[in-house]
Amino acid sequence: MIKKEQLSENLEDYLETILALQTKKTVARSKDIAEKLDIKRGSVTGMLKKLADHKLVNYEPYGYVTLTSEGRKIALDIEQRHIFLKDFFFRIVKIDEEIADRTACRMEHAMDKLTFKKFKAFIKKIEACPHCNIESCL
Repeated sequence: MIKKEQLSENLEDYLETILALQTKKTVARSKDIAEKLDIKRGSVTGMLKKLADHKLVNYEPYGYVTLTSEGRKIALDIEQRHIFLKDFFFRIVKIDEEIADRTACRMEHAMDKLTFKKFKAFIKKIEACPHCNIESCL
């Protein structure tokens, strides 16, 4: 079984995209994945085969794509990181929402699990502190 740390940024993006499509439509199709990632449909096939080899998706050529329980677990973790980081950049740092989203997308892949956990705890601690006004620092 592959660990999240062993996945490339591209494979993580696929898992995140499949999760979003599954949430919206119950299943994902390679056509929808290609459209959402703005890539050619032929590129999707190879990546889906890799994800299937790692037992992260259920995939048959010309069929639907669904996340396995392990794939879903990893995708939800990536999504949670993205949401938290985007919120930090948009709400706290006051960066434009689109830029905050793009920045979060890059950082969600680069930050290891321990660093993210500590970063998240730090932000929550600052937000809970009655003497800390993060807004006045910016």
